[in-house]
Amino acid sequence: MRKTLIQTNFCEIKALLSLRGKPFHPAESFKEQSPFWCLDGLSEEDVRTVMARSVCAKSAFELWGHGRTHSELRTSLLKYPSENMTPFMQRDSTYRINVYTFNKTLEFADRIKRIDAMEYLPFEGTVSLKSPQHIFCLLEDYGTDPNNIPEHPSYVYFGRWIADGQRELIRSHSVKNRHFIGNTSMDAGLSFIMANHAKVKENDLVFDPFVGTGSLLVACSHFGAYVCGTDIDYNTIHGKGRSSRKNQKWRGPDENIRANLRQYGTQRSYLDVMVSDASKPVWRDTVLFDAIITDPPYGIRESTRRTGSHKDITKPPDDFCGESHVPVSMAYHLSDIFTDLLNFSAHHLVKGGRLVYWLPVYRPEYCEEMIPLHPSLRMISNCEQTLSSHTSRRLITMEKIKEPEESDALAHLSDPRFSPYQGHNAFREKYFSGLNKKLGKDDSMDKVNGEGQEG
Repeated sequence: MRKTLIQTNFCEIKALLSLRGKPFHPAESFKEQSPFWCLDGLSEEDVRTVMARSVCAKSAFELWGHGRTHSELRTSLLKYPSENMTPFMQRDSTYRINVYTFNKTLEFADRIKRIDAMEYLPFEGTVSLKSPQHIFCLLEDYGTDPNNIPEHPSYVYFGRWIADGQRELIRSHSVKNRHFIGNTSMDAGLSFIMANHAKVKENDLVFDPFVGTGSLLVACSHFGAYVCGTDIDYNTIHGKGRSSRKNQKWRGPDENIRANLRQYGTQRSYLDVMVSDASKPVWRDTVLFDAIITDPPYGIRESTRRTGSHKDITKPPDDFCGESHVPVSMAYHLSDIFTDLLNFSAHHLVKGGRLVYWLPVYRPEYCEEMIPLHPSLRMISNCEQTLSSHTSRRLITMEKIKEPEESDALAHLSDPRFSPYQGHNAFREKYFSGLNKKLGKDDSMDKVNGEGQEG
């Protein structure tokens, strides 16, 4: 096992290593914000397996040498065991050296100079730019501040390329080219990240209780999982009603979730979807799912609602033979959505199964106490995606550690965190309040600019 250099995302890489049964062992100089990570204890097969799934990681290399300067890099490379180099430097082999820089663009001539300066390495093979057997890379790190780019790199690395990540999936599964979409269809890249956080694997059973147009099912089916979901919106489940596409008024006859999986060749993984209220129990009380992955509605582009009424409900007589009653809908508060989601997951996930979901937050008021908890679920990771200056959403990953007890369903009421995360109920108002303030500020600036021009 040798050192591996990876350009990636912390939570995703930890989940994928865990899926392979490997611990996350960073080098002593590890910095999470660095564009390059050095990991110990991984075989080449481990690296290839992880990179075959990761959409955050760009590339992975077997690290041969590193240093703060090119002089230190040379010293490090000359100390690298020759028996590890020799198999890739044979006379009958072909190779290529690439130069990659982070946060700086080098002129072609400067790249050539850097490659020529590596002449101290014992390459005996023939250079092949088009189809080399082995690819070696010189990587230079110029920091992360685009407004303060140093003249010289802060760190340099050299190693043998092993594999690239799966960023091509973001393009090939882009929502822009998808058969069936809606107003809130999840971005392809985020969908694959969620599937990786959930450690979805072949033959898993994955469920999305707010399935929408099925973007998360598409991602999970790509990794060989069987997928199903529910949604309260009849039109979305059945692919009816107005289209979300520009210049198309109504949805076509074959616009549905099954058609999306058929588009990507994963229809065999599709079980089914159905119209259902996430606040009502419709599943038998047993463990069913290996993973639950979802993006609940926030009340911005899609309303948060459940079946029910604030009015007194009159039970029909026993001999009532009329048509089945379709109940009206009422508000479904975000705090209730998350309470129900965690309770559902605690009861229906297999032990060790994961729940992955998005939690919207108002950034000025955010604190970790706002994250809903459940005695049966352990927090694995909490990542932020900024939406605006005042709002963001957190990608929450939890893992089931024990079967729930009867008292667990109400545990959140005695939890001191309950009051803070009840604040999610006002997320919609805070979202539009911040938006209106920004628009009002922009209008004021426009008026000032307009008055100045007229003057």
